[in-house]
Amino acid sequence: MSSESAAKVTSIFVYPVKSCRGISVSHAALSPYGFRWDRNWLVVNERGRGYTQRVEPRLALVEVEMPTEAFDEGWEPTKDSFIVLKAPGMQPLKISLCKEHEVADGVSLWDWSGSAWHEGPEAAKWFSDYLGKTSALIRFDIESQARLADPEYYHNKQKVLFTDGYQYLIASQGSLDVVNQHASEPIPINRFRANIFVEGCEPFDEDLWTKIKIGKHSFQSVRLCYRCKIPQVNQDTGEVGEEPAQTLRKIRSGKLLRPQGTHAQRVYFGQFLTWIQEDHSGNVIKLGDPIYVFDKVNHFSEAIA
Repeated sequence: MSSESAAKVTSIFVYPVKSCRGISVSHAALSPYGFRWDRNWLVVNERGRGYTQRVEPRLALVEVEMPTEAFDEGWEPTKDSFIVLKAPGMQPLKISLCKEHEVADGVSLWDWSGSAWHEGPEAAKWFSDYLGKTSALIRFDIESQARLADPEYYHNKQKVLFTDGYQYLIASQGSLDVVNQHASEPIPINRFRANIFVEGCEPFDEDLWTKIKIGKHSFQSVRLCYRCKIPQVNQDTGEVGEEPAQTLRKIRSGKLLRPQGTHAQRVYFGQFLTWIQEDHSGNVIKLGDPIYVFDKVNHFSEAIA
């Protein structure tokens, strides 16, 4: 490992409600599932199937607020603690962070199905009115349910909540700058829904890292993040465009990065990480934390994708 840092953390994002707007924070507590509160909630249809911006891009306009102290390690909610949701044309929705929940059975997201906590009729009506179709808001029941990440890419049984991939997603300012040099319109980082945004490294260097430390916390890379259509959703308007997909097809396709590999038509931006838990206190990532690289591959063709 180099004694000099390869980059530093410049933004941290937590997405409490899957596919709704993220919260930019100065620090966030680590957990085996990702940052605490990340993708704890999911909007579902009348059959209990999870919505994402792929089919409901207007979810991008749903703002999420939580108590600032909720991102401190060890914080526990009280009866006065709420998550607050706001959306165009809607009155704010307040949901208690510590209340008795009813069980919602038959919830599903991709290949996972199970039960979850139902956030009640008021939240269900709010999302039904906003989306114009029968909907509900549910919360992952960590105590009774387990959802495993794809074992194809990481042999240890890693648990996730309602995220698509793995616990943490890292990307860099240098990589975003290169995309914007080629894109027909400015693309902000919120299109890519990263958790950890860094600067100071060469463009796409984060794709090559396999073992790193962020501050004092160790992480293992899992695989490059191949992108769906969600980055094409303008997070300020909810409108779907062509960028950055058309740019990524030109500069970040599997055909270009991994000419001898599989998945030639996929496009990539960012890398998934999993936290290597260690026995010490202070499991918090904060702005300004340095990143040290323990190990890396030499070329994108060697990265797991």
